[in-house]
Amino acid sequence: MAVKTQQYYVPAQSPWPIVGALGLFLMASGAGLWAAGIAGITGPVVFAAGTLVMTVMLFGWFGNVINESHAGLYSDQMDRSFRQGMSWFIFSEVMFFGAFFGALFYARILSVPWLGGAGNNAMTNAVLWPDFSASWPLLQTPGGIETTAMGWFGLPLINTVILLTSSVTAHLAHLALLQERRVRIKQWLGLTVLLGLTFLTLQVWEYVHAYEELGLRLDSGIYGNTFFLLTGFHGAHVTLGTLMLFVMWLRVRKGHFTPAQHFGFQASSWYWHFVDVVWLCLFVFVYIL
Repeated sequence: MAVKTQQYYVPAQSPWPIVGALGLFLMASGAGLWAAGIAGITGPVVFAAGTLVMTVMLFGWFGNVINESHAGLYSDQMDRSFRQGMSWFIFSEVMFFGAFFGALFYARILSVPWLGGAGNNAMTNAVLWPDFSASWPLLQTPGGIETTAMGWFGLPLINTVILLTSSVTAHLAHLALLQERRVRIKQWLGLTVLLGLTFLTLQVWEYVHAYEELGLRLDSGIYGNTFFLLTGFHGAHVTLGTLMLFVMWLRVRKGHFTPAQHFGFQASSWYWHFVDVVWLCLFVFVYIL
């Protein structure tokens, strides 16, 4: 018996992957120069250029996919491919953050106690750093760098409430879409975008407070490293998620999506819920414990 297959659309060559690669390269290079404190303002400028390139790439690529979808080029088989692709993408992001959480746990559970003389490392503490206190957060490194811990109360707690609320509003927007309540979709989705922007604004405020008042910096030993890498990469993901939801909001205003066909909306919602779950883990293991 012959197997019935569906037409599968294969897009033409696209410039957007290489443009995205260029944007990520500029962002990584700029962030490295910025963090190292070399080349003056070159780091921030290169990072900003990379961010601009990435933004143009996202809008351009999203536009191509939207046009192809509205042209009727996608089949049910293509829709399943999109779902599988988004699922694997989120899984790769789970592994990405898993590596950073692994580094955090390794430092807290193994490295810092070893420096304090745990196990067979008694001479490390007695001879090399006799005044070293093996506790977490590590507020003074063996090299003498001192810092202050970021508490969980205040801005971190407010941001946690904001993200949890945004997850609820994103879900309510999805329910409104399934019920074809267009006005409610725009309201709940717009509120979700505003909550995302509020979270990012408060995170910038938190970073300024950390640098200027707490002496908590990226170079403040392993505590500063893990704090800014985990929260900073999460902030980058919130930025991407907010941008995706904003595109969905624009599409809703143009009359896109139906209860039966709205995977772009659903994929953005999946991603946003993932970002919220990661933040809950950050709030517990980075701020509280």
